Amino acid sequence: MALHPDFPNSPHAILDPAIRWFPADEALRATSMDKLMPPLVAVLRQKVKEFRDGGYVGASDTSRSLLNWWFKTPHLIPQADGTMAEFQYFFSQREALETIIYLTDVVGVKDKFDLMRFDSSGAVSASMFDETWRRFVVKMATGAGKTKVLSLALAWSFYHKLYEPGSALARNFLVIAPNIIVLDRIYKDFQGLHLFFNDPVIPDNGFDGRNWRDDFQLTLHVQDEVRIAQPTGNIFLTNIHRVYAGEDIPPSPDDDDTMDYFLGKRPTGATTDSKVDLGMIVRDIDELMVLNDEAHHIHDSRLAWFKSIEDIHNRLLQKGSALSLQIDVTATPKHNNGAIFVQTIADYPLVEAISQNVVKHPVLPDAPSRAKLSERQSAKYTEKYADYIDLGVIEWRKADAEHRKLGKKAILFVMTDDTRNCDDVATYLEGVYPDLKGAVLVIHTKSNGDISEAASGKAKEELELLRKQANEIDDPASPYKAIVSVLMLKEGWDVRNVTTIVGLRAYSSKSNILPEQTLGRGLRKMYPGGIEEYVSVVGTDAFMEFVESIQAEGVELERKAMGDGTKPKTPLVIEIDNENEKKDIDALDIEIPVMTPRIYREYKSLGDLDVTSFGHQIAAYLTFSEEEQREIVFKDITTGAVTHTTILDTAGVADFRSVLGYFAQTIMKDLRLVSGYDVLYGKVKAFVQSELFGREVDLESPNTLRNLSELAATKALLEGFKKAINALTVKDKGDAEIRDTIKLRQTRPFVTKDQGYVVPKKSVFNRIVGDSHLELVFAGFLDGCVDVVSYAKNYFAVNFKLDYVNADGNISNYYPDFLVKLGPNRTFIVETKGQEDLDVPLKMARLRQWCEDINRVQSDVAYDFVYVDQESFEKYSPKSFKGLSEGFREYKL
Repeated sequence: MALHPDFPNSPHAILDPAIRWFPADEALRATSMDKLMPPLVAVLRQKVKEFRDGGYVGASDTSRSLLNWWFKTPHLIPQADGTMAEFQYFFSQREALETIIYLTDVVGVKDKFDLMRFDSSGAVSASMFDETWRRFVVKMATGAGKTKVLSLALAWSFYHKLYEPGSALARNFLVIAPNIIVLDRIYKDFQGLHLFFNDPVIPDNGFDGRNWRDDFQLTLHVQDEVRIAQPTGNIFLTNIHRVYAGEDIPPSPDDDDTMDYFLGKRPTGATTDSKVDLGMIVRDIDELMVLNDEAHHIHDSRLAWFKSIEDIHNRLLQKGSALSLQIDVTATPKHNNGAIFVQTIADYPLVEAISQNVVKHPVLPDAPSRAKLSERQSAKYTEKYADYIDLGVIEWRKADAEHRKLGKKAILFVMTDDTRNCDDVATYLEGVYPDLKGAVLVIHTKSNGDISEAASGKAKEELELLRKQANEIDDPASPYKAIVSVLMLKEGWDVRNVTTIVGLRAYSSKSNILPEQTLGRGLRKMYPGGIEEYVSVVGTDAFMEFVESIQAEGVELERKAMGDGTKPKTPLVIEIDNENEKKDIDALDIEIPVMTPRIYREYKSLGDLDVTSFGHQIAAYLTFSEEEQREIVFKDITTGAVTHTTILDTAGVADFRSVLGYFAQTIMKDLRLVSGYDVLYGKVKAFVQSELFGREVDLESPNTLRNLSELAATKALLEGFKKAINALTVKDKGDAEIRDTIKLRQTRPFVTKDQGYVVPKKSVFNRIVGDSHLELVFAGFLDGCVDVVSYAKNYFAVNFKLDYVNADGNISNYYPDFLVKLGPNRTFIVETKGQEDLDVPLKMARLRQWCEDINRVQSDVAYDFVYVDQESFEKYSPKSFKGLSEGFREYKL
């Protein structure tokens, strides 16, 4: 059940259905794959792939614009340090939205009978669907970004209803959370509509001719704080019990899930001082979409939760409307018997999320480590399980020491079987381990008077404090380092810093808890990017047997030695090697001057552009048939990927403004121009009309628009404008001055992906990571050179970079590979390269210029550079840095 050998590491890579994971041996892929997956998923993946590859043909104009904006338009997001970073949605998020839109726009799914057409198992029947309205379930691993999917689906529905005549979607939204914890998390994202604008959910005004941002008018109503409900433009964020149709749903006396009180799941009717009956409000509007987070709760037609949604739908039917769509997102859309919800339309399983480092990797003790553990003969809970608790604390301490270097802390999570033992474990942790004194947060209800929302006075205040403490435990300012809980917080507790889980209870099918939910509390990552992170899981044999059952879902559980004397399983940390007594950090330190930029962009008026002087290759003006003119597909000029599609309306008329606007926006994004769209649009229009094809063309003609999608025309237009704009705006000041210095020893610790490294003797860093084999070999060479005092890899965290003009004429940053100190008065900057690209000569020219500039404005240290290509380095094998610098001295510019 291993992943396909071609399965990509990047969570942004488009996944071909042919390489997706399925629960069987690879040899059965061709014959059994579609039978062993959620019944609708296999066919839908293939259909959606065709939909994607074809440029979203069949989607409405609004849907196609949003898909192009979200997934095919580069998005630069401001960072805390003032820089810009590219934002991309995960493919799992993309596939979910593409599937929802495909089913709605292209297929026109209205109910369960339409969905059943995609069944590949042959076992799906109408009786398996309890609902009579349109409902889609999206299965995504914990930590894969389900809330982002909800935000995209919400925006899509809003704009579809606003812009598409006859749309059956809605501009009112009931966002349902299963408990207070989840509600608090969603509220943070949705408050002030921040998520919609901070993420690129909402397109820029002018994109495809729409004023998207101006038109996105929504009011967020939370729980009972509903002031004015306009007919449209409302987000009702609530717990499911606020939508009950008037009945009281008391907890069952047989419930052993006392966490319901803590999470605020099912209070009685007397537990809320509601100012407004939200259930009545959502029943009194004419259009509504339901969005369920952590939606594995709403699966049984006998439950009041399901019946409440059904009641909303029925009331809409009485008014000649209907519930427009229900979208459920969950990591575990399964019934109590393990069967998956038949409404599941997209699936990003945990095994794929772990492989792509979207979540942490679970790590278990290896056999020798487990053999050292035993349950002792004692009536006292903590004495009985002392071995397991102690191992968990040891693993937590090792992880915490590593993460503390990066300004973060690790969290220990202990799961017990009842509240009395929960208190026993908390007392034990605080009494036996000094570093946990006053640092253990206990979460249960019965130990302090049956805390619930029904409680008043001190008990109610205590409940709110518990929620706050649990939500803020990641913060370094929080005093808590460990959580002990009777249950395992099935969902919603989205703490990221759990590095160690200790399980002191067994789970059974009767508990309706899945191993994915147990591990889910420790799966969310602490660091951004593709860094490998780990959560260590230890516990009793019964608990470990339960956890290991997740291997049936394809998850490969790594096992390692644990306990005293073993290394921590944490991300690779690069830091200054201060604890190495063999190193003189002062002597090994390298100081690099930081100079003011030479290259800058002078934002002259784009009105100075002369479109008659581009000197471009004249594009041929071809004649296309009416059928060929119907669909206008634009592709990336370098990758060939479809980036934009325009389809003529039923009258055979296409709006040239949206096409010219697409080109203007592409140019601005590629050059990172922050203003001047209106002027640039006019220049693009004039160029296309008079220059691109070597003659005047009719912009209103569908044939002209079809010609614009030809690669030669697209390339001439985009490259011509970018070259001309760069020539007009990119300038070299001709001089520079020292504005600061970088001292390597001041570099803050950082994490990097798990890759090859050397442990250096002559560097302030504890490790030199190689992005290539050449870099590792070269680092070993520098460590062995007697004439090298010290060296370092120029990590991004060092932040030594040079501005230069790249091969496309754009301003870019260049990070040289190595810094080498030969003595107090001489330092080399070294660039290593396995295979040369077009930018190498430009980088080397800029590096030469930097050395000349720095040596001109100061004389304390002489700076020089060396270019080391792999072929020559392997061929001549220099024995010293002096030999290297003489043999590789000049880069042929």
